[in-house]
Amino acid sequence: MASPALPGREPGAGPRVEDLVQEVKRLRAEVEQLRVESAQLQRAVASHAVVDQAIGVLVMTAKINPEDGFMVLREISQHTNTKLSLIAEQIIKHAQDAALPETILAELHAALARRR
Repeated sequence: MASPALPGREPGAGPRVEDLVQEVKRLRAEVEQLRVESAQLQRAVASHAVVDQAIGVLVMTAKINPEDGFMVLREISQHTNTKLSLIAEQIIKHAQDAALPETILAELHAALARRR
């Protein structure tokens, strides 16, 4: 026996329920992916701002140009195997009178010496 037609539709016309369910699942997955990408983008923007602030600290305190400031941060990051954003955070805190870990302080001095 054929299923009754929806009001205003011919029997067999329009999308099947299974197709609609699959489309809803696909759209939910797409929305979740967009949420993940949005969160990643927000973290990247925040990280970039911290790095920019740390470059500003180095420009002012070490009297170097911004390009060298970034290079100093990058070198410290690479030589200590620490994320660039974490180095930047520590440089900012150091400018606010927090102590730097000895390894980072040594790398900071070495990187600045290479710039002079």
